[in-house]
Amino acid sequence: MRKTIWDQYRNKLRTADDAVKVVKSGDWVYYSHFVMTPVTLDSALAKRVGDGLTDVNISVSNGMHPVQTAACDPQGKTFTYNSSFYSRSDRTLAKQGATFFIPANYHEQPWRMRNGFSPKPNVAMIKTTPMDANGFFNFGTSNSYIKAVTEMADIIIVETNEGVPRCLGGHSENIHISDADFIVEAEKAPMLAIPRPKASEEEKIMANLIIEEIKDGACLQLGIGGLPNTVGSLIAQSDLRDLGMQSEMMCDAFMDLYDRGKITGKYKFTDKNKMIYTFAMGTQELYEFVHDNPVCASYPVDYTNTPENIAKNENMISINNAVQVDLYGQIASEAIGDRQISGSGGQGDFVAGAAKSKGGKAFICLKSTRRVGDQVISRIVPDLQGITSIPRAWAFYVVTEYGKVCLKALSTWGIAENLISIAHPDFRDDLIKAAAKKGIWRRSNKK
Repeated sequence: MRKTIWDQYRNKLRTADDAVKVVKSGDWVYYSHFVMTPVTLDSALAKRVGDGLTDVNISVSNGMHPVQTAACDPQGKTFTYNSSFYSRSDRTLAKQGATFFIPANYHEQPWRMRNGFSPKPNVAMIKTTPMDANGFFNFGTSNSYIKAVTEMADIIIVETNEGVPRCLGGHSENIHISDADFIVEAEKAPMLAIPRPKASEEEKIMANLIIEEIKDGACLQLGIGGLPNTVGSLIAQSDLRDLGMQSEMMCDAFMDLYDRGKITGKYKFTDKNKMIYTFAMGTQELYEFVHDNPVCASYPVDYTNTPENIAKNENMISINNAVQVDLYGQIASEAIGDRQISGSGGQGDFVAGAAKSKGGKAFICLKSTRRVGDQVISRIVPDLQGITSIPRAWAFYVVTEYGKVCLKALSTWGIAENLISIAHPDFRDDLIKAAAKKGIWRRSNKK
């Protein structure tokens, strides 16, 4: 490594406690996302609660590590924690009133940041790999919109960790030492591993229904959760060939597909022969797979998720989860009532992109029922109880364990009839009565 780079490194090296002293009252502090939460800097900043610091906003997307600045200050006297996609720990904090949600179309995040629609980052705290021989720190498994954050930030603090995999680009996956203000060396720690979700019998049925719709050479997107991973695992055991990948998330199922020779990217229009993604999250095996792997390409989310880019690949297949669908075809994927569960994320991006793709299809999947205490209730409902994530005009395929239906170009009675046909049989009569009351059920409809 060249001497001048080493000199810069030594001059910028700080302890975490010293580095976080730059945070002032009223600042917006942005963290890196998903499993890349800057744990050491977050813990150091949390120590400043009660030292006169006030009105500091923390911003993150799907912070998988419990954020200490929120946990130590649930009343928000020092810190206000904001998340654009809730993780499990975010949901726990939300019950204490310690988390606030930021609605966002995922692909718009860099644009919002660069054009002043998001609050300006006063301080960026970014977890990275150690510096390489050319002075670059790699953003690891979370490219997302971190480059845009660092471009707009007043002060950039890099938290290095030897356990972070180096995820090759693509582009915008690095920051140079000349752009960093301070460097904090965290102790080597393994990445937060997310166990493979276990597939339920209902998910296996839905997965097989979707696989029937996939052709050789199709391009895949798999969302967060058990069902998309189950589909990927079953595809790995199928006869499908020469699949491509354009996904916001790199999950274990994609690794399985590649290892079994199912993903080649041979027929992709963009990034031929590459597996492109904006964040990776899964097992330790997955992190080892993406490390220095030239077949994997990390891009910012305004590349992976822009519907126009998605649509360039023919036979685009998008697979995502939902929590409720109403009889009008409106889809709730992120909240039930007032309870925020996750976020809109990139689901809308890929539903729109797949619809514009030649031969493309977008699948929204949900079990027909859920349990609330001792009660079993339908997930296909007369009216949504949550926030609408996918408007009815965008709805494409909806899948439950009782079948799959395409809602494109149907009238209101056709949408209702099709959705009721894949609802749990115990709830169909009540749903028919509700549809009739709403005036979206014809006498000639099937019963």
